[in-house]
Amino acid sequence: MTADPLDNVAWAALTGPQARFAELHGRAARFDPEVSVFAALADQSDPAAWDDLADLVGPGADAFIAGPGPVPPPGWTKVGGVTGVQLTGADVPGVPDPEAVLLGDADLPEILDLVERTRPGPFGKRTVELGAYLGIRRDGRLAALAGERLRVPGWTEISAVCTDPAFRGQGLAARLIGAVTAGLRDRGDQPLLHAAADNTNAIRLYQRLGFVIRTPTVFGSYRAPR
Repeated sequence: MTADPLDNVAWAALTGPQARFAELHGRAARFDPEVSVFAALADQSDPAAWDDLADLVGPGADAFIAGPGPVPPPGWTKVGGVTGVQLTGADVPGVPDPEAVLLGDADLPEILDLVERTRPGPFGKRTVELGAYLGIRRDGRLAALAGERLRVPGWTEISAVCTDPAFRGQGLAARLIGAVTAGLRDRGDQPLLHAAADNTNAIRLYQRLGFVIRTPTVFGSYRAPR
């Protein structure tokens, strides 16, 4: 098992700063499904941890895992997933934005609508509970969104970065990333990002802001034995 929380970020979150959202069983864990789709293993190469995960999710159920390349033992089936990259922003400055507003429960219908239309990644009914989510409005309409998802010691993942197609090209995503970074830096954390490897536009934006690719990662959906 790695000692660097960034190598197994969901496990580090579920057994650390975000343990209050965790369902644990032995060497496996998952978020409350309304909060996040992520499940995790203490050691992705340990068959016993996969057995614990099978008990946790139930026969024939799916588990969504992020890592350098999980290889499940016989009986498990990979049913979906994408190759991605993990980026870190140790030198990315936080820049508060006067237009960025903190979103809350009253904004959830608009948040879910924007996420559904732009598909920045998995987002559940209670994902906003994981951290601060900021938005920029135009004429009262939620035009762009970004917030905090996985949190591990010393790092917070910026996620759900998305812009309504009607408002793209205005730099709103970059501004919100700066604003979210400012907030997490206030508590001593550094920013972390994940992106699909083929999402070259997003990766270029993140690199332009000062993020660097740390490592490839795999986001996979795995079905437990029946």
